[in-house]
Amino acid sequence: MTTIPRVVGMVHLLPLPGSPRHVSMGDVLGAAVEDADVLVDAGFGALLVENFGDSPFWADTVPPETVAAMTVAVETIRRSHPVAIGVNVLRNDVVSALAVAAATGAVFVRVNVLTGTMYTDQGPLVGRAAEVARRRAFLCPDVEIWADVMVKHATPPPETDVAQVAHDTVTRGLADAVIVTGGATGSTPDLERLSVVRGAVPAGTPVVVGSGADSSNLASFMTVADSVIVGSSLKHDGDPRNRVDRDRARRFIETATGLGLL
Repeated sequence: MTTIPRVVGMVHLLPLPGSPRHVSMGDVLGAAVEDADVLVDAGFGALLVENFGDSPFWADTVPPETVAAMTVAVETIRRSHPVAIGVNVLRNDVVSALAVAAATGAVFVRVNVLTGTMYTDQGPLVGRAAEVARRRAFLCPDVEIWADVMVKHATPPPETDVAQVAHDTVTRGLADAVIVTGGATGSTPDLERLSVVRGAVPAGTPVVVGSGADSSNLASFMTVADSVIVGSSLKHDGDPRNRVDRDRARRFIETATGLGLL
């Protein structure tokens, strides 16, 4: 990408084949296309596709059936909508995300932990930046890596410094953009932490809000950040497990347009 998208809408996939609550790929694809339709119709020019329904998640390497199903889902969405698409393979399988991107033409991947270690309900997640950088160079050198800094649903080691993590994620992990979130899905990140990350990364590095954005706080976030990924606040009743609400999506885009983001 030559210009980072200012607003990115989330497509949370239903449980995929092999995960405990999977029903059918027909259901997965139907819901994914329905949500993508609503988001694109509202005015979103970029989407992030994630295997949100697959909990409990594998820590690092997902099985082949997950990669296959995500490839089908991303390609199905891409054929319907010529917008920028990103891939996130939960919990931290960025190598598989790069494979999906290489096969489908997705333009960025999200990685929860690129450098260092975070402690999660999946156990320790350890960054694999060396492998990720080499696999990207081999498979899809133009695909961007958007990396979380002290990702949500996780606890850092004692005395971890967020500024150092942010700086290392870019300068040593080679992330193209960094993501700041609240503590959990849909929770609002701290503006002070967002500002610390902004000041810690090299000039020109995009900073992305990765959770908690809605029409009421978008203006304050975008005084510091370059982009926002929005999911939960666009769903019916604000519940990330629900389908995208057309009215909520339109209101968000109206707010973004009013702020000059689109």
